[in-house]
Order: sequence, then C-alpha cells, then structure tokens
Amino acid sequence: MDLPLADLVVIDLTVARAGPTCVRQFADWGANVIRVDAPGGGGRVGQAGASDDGNLHRNKRSIELDLRTAAGQEALGRLIDRADVLIENMRPSVKQRLGFDYDTVHDRNPRLVYGSISGFGQDGPYGERGGLDQIIQGMGGLMGVTGERDGPPMRAGIPVSDLSAGLYLAIGVLVALHERERTGVGRWVTTSLLESMIAMLDFQAARWTIDRDVPTSEGNDHPTLVPMGCFASADGHVNIAAPSGRLLTAFCEAIGEPDLPDDSRFSSTRRRHEHRDELNAIVAARLADRTTAEWVDTLNAVGVPCGPVYRIDEVFADPQVEHLGMTAEVEHPTLGPVALVRNAVTMSGEVPTVRTPAPAPGDHTGEILRELGL
Repeated sequence: MDLPLADLVVIDLTVARAGPTCVRQFADWGANVIRVDAPGGGGRVGQAGASDDGNLHRNKRSIELDLRTAAGQEALGRLIDRADVLIENMRPSVKQRLGFDYDTVHDRNPRLVYGSISGFGQDGPYGERGGLDQIIQGMGGLMGVTGERDGPPMRAGIPVSDLSAGLYLAIGVLVALHERERTGVGRWVTTSLLESMIAMLDFQAARWTIDRDVPTSEGNDHPTLVPMGCFASADGHVNIAAPSGRLLTAFCEAIGEPDLPDDSRFSSTRRRHEHRDELNAIVAARLADRTTAEWVDTLNAVGVPCGPVYRIDEVFADPQVEHLGMTAEVEHPTLGPVALVRNAVTMSGEVPTVRTPAPAPGDHTGEILRELGL
C-alpha cells in the first residue's frame, strides 16, 4: 500500500509505554518500523495481556538482538546505516554503555533523526532517575488539580505523561524530518515525561506562571467557569457546559429556572464563581428529576453542550463512536480476531492505521538479518 510514511525506516529501541506510543504514530502511517526486542521480549508492557501488546506494537516487524554482544551491535549498526529515525527511551548511561547514544549514532549516520524520551530529561539532577507515569503525574502537577475539592491528590485514569510524551516526541521527530529535507542533517529530538506533563497543564500552568494563582483540585467542576461540570441525573450522570451568555440563558430556561441569570448572586462570571456551591445546588436539584438521556436530548435541542458519562463498554456502543469506526479488527496469532483502537487522525482517501497486530519478539529476525546481508 502507498501509505504516507512508507519511505521511512524507523528503528524502535523503546520499552514500557511512552516510547512505543511515539513509534506507533510512525507505524500507523506506514513507516517500515523495525522493533529491536531483547532476547525473551524484555521491555514489552502487556498490562492488559497480549491485546495491549498488540495495540502498542501493531504494524511493526520485530528482530531479537542481544546488544551486549558484538554480533548484536553489528546488526544494529547496519540498521542505523539505512534508517531515517531511531527512537529510544532508555536512561542515558544505558544507551552509552550499549553503544547507541546520540553522538555515536550521529557520527555513523548524520541524516538520521534520533528521538529520546526520558523520565526527567537527559541530564540535570534527576537525569538518571527512572520515571513512571504516576510519579510524574504527582511531580508534574496533575494530581494536585485532580480529585475532589479539599480531598487527597488523585491520579488520572490513563497514563497521561506517557501518552503525551510519546505524542510530543512524534511531532518533534516529524519536524526534524521536514527540516532534513533542506539541510540533509538530522537532529537529536528529546522530551521527557516531566516536560510533557507540565506542558499538558495548559491553562492551569498559566494561572500560576502569569497570575501567580495556585490551582487546586475542583472535583468535577470546571476550575473557573460555572455552571460547568458533572451532575447526577435520575439514572446516572450528565456533563453540562453553560457558563455564560446565550448558553446560560438557554440552560436555565431548559431546567425551569429562567430567572437565575438575573439573580444578583449569579449575574456575572465572577459572581457565579463566588457563589458556585449555591448555583450548583440549584442545578443539581433540577437535573436529578430526569434521566440522562432526557437531559441530553433536551439540552442539545437548545444548543447547550452536554453528554452522558459512560463506562468504557458504553463508549464503544455509542452510535457516534460506531459511526466514526474507532476500532479495526486484526487477526492475532493466539487470540484470534482482536479489535484495536485506530489512530485518532484520519486522512482523505483510504489510509488504514491498523493493519497487523504486534509481532512476537523475534518474529522477523531471519527476514531482517537477510535484508542486512547477515
């Protein structure tokens, strides 16, 4: 297939989740991704079993190399000679010991774009520390703004720093590849879980860096806008967003409280925030009278953004999700048919981003060695 990145050769020297998340972006769009697995497949994640492994390492080929041996390093060197990109997320001392640090690789193939993810950065006081998502969610501020008001810190339910680091690095590598078209020389592109987590704080970070306001956890309420949050309905929960202007007026009319916007307690954004608990109590009492589906229909009919709060199985049963075709089925060698979540980006024309499940470690060792003349 003539896929967008089919002309790129990418070496995958990643472990855990952040690095594979980056490489998956290239594999999804058709790059020739060669995953270098340690003997025995060490470094695979598989938290949800083989299907999770298949999701992280889909659309790749795998070669098993023992990089502690001369033969393994020779094979890796030949891969580097023909590659466009190398992605790794090992500690600085590990890649230097194994002989594929940036300086060594750049000297061998100056055109190659070298991408690195670390926990805390390539150097500095924490440069050699290992970084795991929950540690970074705490140190990067996310847990400080997540959870119930005045409650203990709370981690997000997905590995935010892992996923964001992988996506940020993929963007950086694509930028370096674009520049290479002009210069003929690749760059070293780096990010870390900590940098990516702080960047993902977005407006919460700006509240501190610009206004010197320290954000705190607000539960399911929006940090600054009211009414905007999650409320119990007669049979579940519903998220609503009606913080001001026409949305506020339409929302109050729809719930049978048309005079709320004229109440002096709620007459401005600042006043609504000051009296948030009072306003939320009125909204909560009204929303508890009807089902989630009834509120979703009623509020969408007047243009107020709203939606149900789903379990994961309900997400994939939603008609809009089904319409979007968010999963694609592939045949797994041991699990049989497996549905994997496709890439979140689509392009005009037919570009399937899920084509094959993850290879078992070393599935393509012989094939790739022959390509390298070994």
